[in-house]
Amino acid sequence: MKVVWKLETATVRDVYERLRSRRDIAYTTVLTMMKILEQKGYVKKTRADRAFVYRPAKPRAQVVGAMVREFVDRVFDGASRPMLLHLVKQARLSDKERKALLRAIEEVKE
Repeated sequence: MKVVWKLETATVRDVYERLRSRRDIAYTTVLTMMKILEQKGYVKKTRADRAFVYRPAKPRAQVVGAMVREFVDRVFDGASRPMLLHLVKQARLSDKERKALLRAIEEVKE
């Protein structure tokens, strides 16, 4: 999704080339992921010549929120507390990040 957001419109080949420059990945893997993103409604595709061109279907914040909810449901059985505790205990948070996190918690409580 990050590549599609950055490029605004992209073919599977575009995404593949961007990802391949950073790590070894198969074209078919990218094709499969693009199909999954389309099925989930995160991207839309249109035909241009012989290729499909993908573009974001929803705002970035909405997609990220949906992906986080899906992750929490799948990995933590829908409970966000264990995920948050894991992140706080395992992540190397700076003092500034800890304070920002505490402020966010306090804002939600109000």
